[in-house]
Amino acid sequence: MLEQQIHKALWQHITTRPAPGLFAFHPANGGYRSRTEAAIFAGLGVVPGVPDLILIHDGQTYGLELKADRGRLSPAQTECHARLEAAGAIVAVARGLDAAIAQLEEWGLLRGMMT
Repeated sequence: MLEQQIHKALWQHITTRPAPGLFAFHPANGGYRSRTEAAIFAGLGVVPGVPDLILIHDGQTYGLELKADRGRLSPAQTECHARLEAAGAIVAVARGLDAAIAQLEEWGLLRGMMT
């Protein structure tokens, strides 16, 4: 599966069986940006390396980075994840859909099974 396919399939789980009170979103940081556009976004507070999904539940913030089987973290992702953890967030990297679902279940952010 491509990373985008993993993301879309995982989002179905999040919207179909969220833990009560879960707030989740995808920060649209990725994609190509011209230099001018990148500078504008940086001035607005866009931070490189933010995880693909940010989830907030019971006062705790989680960041989940999704990767295809052979995907690697960029230096910006590694740095951002460390900064998030230093601020008290819980951050993980999941390779593949099954690992991503398992991580969200381990964190208690998904309920039941998807039918």
